[in-house]
Amino acid sequence: MSALSPAPLPRVGVVVLTQGTRPDDLDRGIRSVLAQEGVELDVVCVGNGWQPAGLPAGVTALALPTNLGIPAGRNRGVAHVSGEYLFFLDDDASIPDPRFLADAIAMLRADPSLGLLQPQVVDPTGVASPRRWIPRIRKGEASHSGNVFSVWEGAVVLPRAVFDATGGWAEPFFYAHEGIELAWRVWDQGRRAWYAGNLVANHPVIQPTRHADYYRLNARNRVWLARRNLPAPFVPFYVGSWTGIQMVRWARNRPALRAWFAGWREGWTSDPGGRRPLSARTIWRMTRAGRPPVI
Repeated sequence: MSALSPAPLPRVGVVVLTQGTRPDDLDRGIRSVLAQEGVELDVVCVGNGWQPAGLPAGVTALALPTNLGIPAGRNRGVAHVSGEYLFFLDDDASIPDPRFLADAIAMLRADPSLGLLQPQVVDPTGVASPRRWIPRIRKGEASHSGNVFSVWEGAVVLPRAVFDATGGWAEPFFYAHEGIELAWRVWDQGRRAWYAGNLVANHPVIQPTRHADYYRLNARNRVWLARRNLPAPFVPFYVGSWTGIQMVRWARNRPALRAWFAGWREGWTSDPGGRRPLSARTIWRMTRAGRPPVI
């Protein structure tokens, strides 16, 4: 390559996940990806129990015969894309800035300690964004960047090598808390999960309780998260702290609390899948960064 030859564009494997129930949103999201500048794209649309149809040119369709759940659907898509970086996008999310991926990759390259980026999430209609979209205990301003120990999973960028080292999304979870496990395992690679308040993804404000099994899976996966990832002495402290939080949060919502405790019991009595405890060094790094894994 001559000295005047331009550097090759970074290649990004993009996994868009859908069940085919939001065709307009899906089209908007995919086209926002295809509009990205300064990157080379390899895009797959994963139909979780659906045959993707009507996709723009250049997008690969991957049909899964049944709905395998959100984490497994994303993992299946990874095998069908190439690239040094991965970008996961849900079908109800989109990227308003055509430089989003180029800017995200520039951040990752400028600071090798970063292993994952979650952008600020904004409702495109102007509805106030819920605080849960800022994955920090001390929320602060949505535009403020910083270390995080969980991520909103709808739009996530990370180097493929880091993703592979984490073992991927937690397939047994089906839905809920897979973003916590992924962030923890990024930290376990000696990297940091980062909330990038200067980057923006669009997503409508929708209550997570719209999912019929929200309370049950929320509790089951919270227990599984601890059993899969924490050293044994930390497991009861983590689960116990969250049990106390939910009892206070839903004390006046008895049906929700009953469903939550049904999932809690399921978390202890069912198989969470492979166990891979965080190292003592990782726990110390997380503690120094402000979030020991006990809450």
